[in-house]
Amino acid sequence: MDIYELHQGTAPLLVSLPHDGTAVPEAIAARLTDSARRVPDTDWHVSRLYAFARELGASILVPRHSRYVVDLNRPPDDTSLYPGQNTTGLCPVVQFSGEPVYRDGMQPDPAEIAARVETYWRPYHDNLDAELQRIRGEHGRAVLWEGHSIRGTLPFLFEGALPELNLGTAAGASCTPALQQRLAEVLAAQGEYTHVVNGRFKGGYITRHYGDPEIGVEAVQLEIAQHAYMDEDSFEYLPDRAEKLQRVIRRLLEAALA
Repeated sequence: MDIYELHQGTAPLLVSLPHDGTAVPEAIAARLTDSARRVPDTDWHVSRLYAFARELGASILVPRHSRYVVDLNRPPDDTSLYPGQNTTGLCPVVQFSGEPVYRDGMQPDPAEIAARVETYWRPYHDNLDAELQRIRGEHGRAVLWEGHSIRGTLPFLFEGALPELNLGTAAGASCTPALQQRLAEVLAAQGEYTHVVNGRFKGGYITRHYGDPEIGVEAVQLEIAQHAYMDEDSFEYLPDRAEKLQRVIRRLLEAALA
């Protein structure tokens, strides 16, 4: 099975969807708890939600495997991205619910984690970096858009209900002030969804690592509360709800390309 799928576009925009994958190799799946086998912490259907971005000329990078195999949006040394807050690791052993991912005594050891990094993590990042370089070489700039989604209420990770649209720019470090302002204006102009800029989700490893406005690479993360486009319990995609949300996401991507 391929590690990722890349659609190469014609615009200076790369949409990365690092938590869309659901595949778990059988040797790993056999060690998971019953609840973890449903891979509930997937960013469900984000590749379907962002499929329209091809019409804008975007490149789109999507992994095959679940974040339970390896989390592509974590640093390879597993340094916490949100010190002092509950989070999950490079090869998660805890679900977003706080429940275990693995059966007792079956968590991966450091050697297995290192092997997973080489097999699954590094090829995705090598390709992500190469595609950004290709885009920047052709256009003189590149915008990396990190598409994510998560349950709107997760007491283990954050208090209360998450805003529906959570824009992260590493507190302004991963893109220019002008781009952040354009995106914030799009969010402010729509009245259908609650939103925040650099709230609980300021951007994960990919946004922080690759965003470098000084060399013409800007990175933005959009974390979406899943109830905005799907049923959070059954994981069912809701086309009518999603189509409404896609109109706002399209305006954001158009602003990123402006």
